[in-house]
Amino acid sequence: MATTMSRPKKPSRSGNDKPAMPADVVRLISAQDHWTEAEFLALDNNIGAWMIELVNHRLEILPMPTPYHQDIVIFLLMALREFVMPRRLGRVYVSPMPVHLFPGTMREPDIVLVKKHRLKDKRKPPEGADLVMEVVSPGTDNHVRDLEDKRADYAKAKIPEYWIVDPETKTITVLTLSGRSYKVHGEFKAGKMAVSKLLKGFKVAVSDVFAAGDAKG
Repeated sequence: MATTMSRPKKPSRSGNDKPAMPADVVRLISAQDHWTEAEFLALDNNIGAWMIELVNHRLEILPMPTPYHQDIVIFLLMALREFVMPRRLGRVYVSPMPVHLFPGTMREPDIVLVKKHRLKDKRKPPEGADLVMEVVSPGTDNHVRDLEDKRADYAKAKIPEYWIVDPETKTITVLTLSGRSYKVHGEFKAGKMAVSKLLKGFKVAVSDVFAAGDAKG
């Protein structure tokens, strides 16, 4: 049964003045253990500015990005687009946009590269991806999600390359698919260039990536 709901008029606020998940959304998520992809997309399109992913038919609520996070994402997005688009290597997109990984699981990578064959209908989520990037948010849960859970999901979906951008360690880890799992292509720190294996010639200066987050005004 498809689930539909109206957009909340105004989210309530918690004691620390951060927006709280609207009560009707909380009840809806809590009451349903198994979500179809159609139900997830209906929810994702109607709840407003909340980051939600579908993982093994269950919903995961993600932290809202900060300006620091977004400045890093924008820097990487522009660098990747400037490399990919003139060479017609595919399309580059930025979250929020669900990517269909396998039945019952749709993730929303911060940045995703998809080749033409994955975009059978541009009004629907792409089928898998060729390269994904995640900028890790603070907190243990977020580190586990990006470094372990998404690593497993992206490998299962056979995504050839996964970049993990970790502001806490100022490190960019580039993972490449080897069989059913990832191996480390490189762990790049400040002063080094993070280099892609999939996209020959694509590289970014690690220091510049994190400087984008620290930039003032």
